[in-house]
Amino acid sequence: MYKHILIPTDGSELSERAVREGIDLAESVKARVTVFTASPPFHTFAAAAALGDDSRAMYTANAEARAAARLKPGLQYAHAKGVAARTQHVFAEHPYEAIIAAAAKEGCDLVCMASHGRKGIAGLLVGSETAKVLTHSKVPVLVCR
Repeated sequence: MYKHILIPTDGSELSERAVREGIDLAESVKARVTVFTASPPFHTFAAAAALGDDSRAMYTANAEARAAARLKPGLQYAHAKGVAARTQHVFAEHPYEAIIAAAAKEGCDLVCMASHGRKGIAGLLVGSETAKVLTHSKVPVLVCR
């Protein structure tokens, strides 16, 4: 069955439920997991005014802190379930490409992710990362609703 599951999260409630489902699956098949998140890279000009005030170093430190907060619940849940787990954070312009690249690089044989994440305007602007992963992934993708 599956040996290594990549579980992307954006920190949304639905994404966190998918993280737990992916870890529960890993527990049942004795697989290990990598809980994954991607942050947008630093840009001199940002769509959100608050992001534009950061220096590259400040932006990186803040993004790392936000990523750690998104990844921590999954890591804690995996450890509580006795599932071998690690986390990974990358900076990427297109999260779906980063997810696919991480699955290939890590030798994952399944990607388990939420059907959608962010809501409202941010969700519309970002588009469906899940749909893009489904379209381009060479490994199976389990979509959690």
